[in-house]
Amino acid sequence: MTTTTPRSRLWRPAVAAGAAIAVIAGVAAASPEGRKAVPPAQLGLIAASGSVTLDSWKDDPGVYLDLGTYLTAGNSPFELRVTRKSYKDPVVATQVIRQGKKTVTRKLPAGLVKDFSGLPGFLQVTVKNAAGRTVLNRTESFCPNNASGRIRPDAPSISKYPESCPVNPFTLGSVWGVENGWASNTYSGYYSEPVALGVGKYTAKVSVTKRYRDLFKIADKPQTVKVTVRERGDEEAGAGVASRSAGAHGSHTAGHAAGHSSGHEAAQPSGHAGHVAPRSPAPASSTNGAGPAYNVGHGPHAPAPAALPWALKRQSLRAAQVGDGPGRTDGSRQAPAAQPLAKRPTGKAKVPNVPKPDLRSLPAYGITVSEGDGSAPGKDFLAFSANVWNAGPAQLVVDGFRAPGKELMDAYQYFYDASGKQVGYTPTGTMEWDPRPGHEHWHFTDFASYRLLKADRKETVRSGKEAFCLANTDAVDYTVKNANWHPDNTDLSTACGQENSISVREVLDVGSGDTYTQDLPGQSFDITGLANGTYYIQVLANPEKRLKETDLTNNSALRKVVLGGKPGARTVTVPAHGLVDAG
Repeated sequence: MTTTTPRSRLWRPAVAAGAAIAVIAGVAAASPEGRKAVPPAQLGLIAASGSVTLDSWKDDPGVYLDLGTYLTAGNSPFELRVTRKSYKDPVVATQVIRQGKKTVTRKLPAGLVKDFSGLPGFLQVTVKNAAGRTVLNRTESFCPNNASGRIRPDAPSISKYPESCPVNPFTLGSVWGVENGWASNTYSGYYSEPVALGVGKYTAKVSVTKRYRDLFKIADKPQTVKVTVRERGDEEAGAGVASRSAGAHGSHTAGHAAGHSSGHEAAQPSGHAGHVAPRSPAPASSTNGAGPAYNVGHGPHAPAPAALPWALKRQSLRAAQVGDGPGRTDGSRQAPAAQPLAKRPTGKAKVPNVPKPDLRSLPAYGITVSEGDGSAPGKDFLAFSANVWNAGPAQLVVDGFRAPGKELMDAYQYFYDASGKQVGYTPTGTMEWDPRPGHEHWHFTDFASYRLLKADRKETVRSGKEAFCLANTDAVDYTVKNANWHPDNTDLSTACGQENSISVREVLDVGSGDTYTQDLPGQSFDITGLANGTYYIQVLANPEKRLKETDLTNNSALRKVVLGGKPGARTVTVPAHGLVDAG
């Protein structure tokens, strides 16, 4: 059960981003003893280099241990399916062993994997100083979907696995994997705590912990890395910065890590190459919803612990080489905009008998109380995060078309047969341009509705937020049929158009969801005049039933909350939802 106390303002973080890393081919790990039937992936731990230099910043003490160690998959992919039947059931992890045409599965020990962020306690990291004294000894988690690259030329050119491990507390299913002939960085990025290391020389030893060595038949071959810690100042990293902006220019780690201001505002257009920025601390442990978050407004979490060697300082510009490129992957991929049709559809509208999307709501989370800012002084608001996702088996595809001079676009939903051919369309409302600073994109109207219900489940307050730009911010369940492990339009700058757009395409892919953080007056619930007691936050997808779906009976999700306190000092207690205790 989570209780939050009031805060005068919601913290508005600025951008966090990572610089690219190079995956360097290492020596193949020694062959572990194989299974008698179908051998699992030949896994090994390698170090890309025998030495690394890490930075400690004068105004930001603490070193992040990206030591350049990787888990390799030698003779077949390393694949795990992680699921839960419901929020009352524990998370279950199953290994999928592929060897040629043979596929077998085995469940990992119960309780080993507790959530969807990775394998807990996978690595043991020990650091000694120049005098041989141990200054750090800790275990770290590992997301197999971390930034990765090939370790041999005959490996598949593209990894089929997702590029992140989800951290949405209401995730239902995930797929983790290291492609055959690939290596995945073991550094946990955003979810790794900084280490207090002074300037000097150190020796780090990294090893896979015994329970995972035994479980996955990994040879006991620790990697030793020489570490040099140097101190740097902001003036060094600031050279070459063309201009400064208070966190406006966001890069999108792991597809959608950051860069949106509150209320699902659009990030500024990408592509500010050449800007160099000082490093900041990697964000603290993952946060929920409307509270401190590095993606406030549009997905409260970074979707995964991308393998980031360093993070940009708060209120900074993007790094010079963020993103993928020749010889490097860093988990910060940005998808191109989904292209609408050149012109509005012709012929008679029809809804054919083909697979359709299935929109479902997740329970609200990140629930907190805040006081009104300058636009609503003296009022109390209940802020929260909400996600609507697509369980498939088909994409939700909506195009908007604008007649010259018109303020609204006409919106259409499209339908496709099994071969991907468009076989129908139907009108589905409108899209509207939001000109407010920080928004400045096209919203599809009536995608979802948020309501605060009294204990008797009758509506008492409704959020004013009902128009949305769709983006695939969260991997909710990549185990459903037709789930797309590499969705497009994963950030607002690619998905929502510009003021002069003549048409826009917005897509919600199968398996993905779109999180909005309701943290502004008009979006969050005004609870100033509400009595203390029990209420329910309702997240309702497709409220007007304009979108055609596979199932309209699963569009609502409720989250119980208990309001307390006094005006100006209201509190909210959020009971656990099944086994999920994420307020």
